[in-house]
Amino acid sequence: MAQIQVKLVRSAIDRPERQKRTVQSLGLNKLNSTATHEVNPSVMGMVKSVQHLLQVTEL
Repeated sequence: MAQIQVKLVRSAIDRPERQKRTVQSLGLNKLNSTATHEVNPSVMGMVKSVQHLLQVTEL
């Protein structure tokens, strides 16, 4: 399976609670933290909903 690395590059402060929880569920806590995930529809949906806060790299 393909993998992606997501990095939190913009803060979730002053964002809706739903976006904050999505960022947390991706495993991102602090600014510039990274997490690696398998590509599947649920992860890609979460990434798409907060793509304005993330940097996504394919591995």
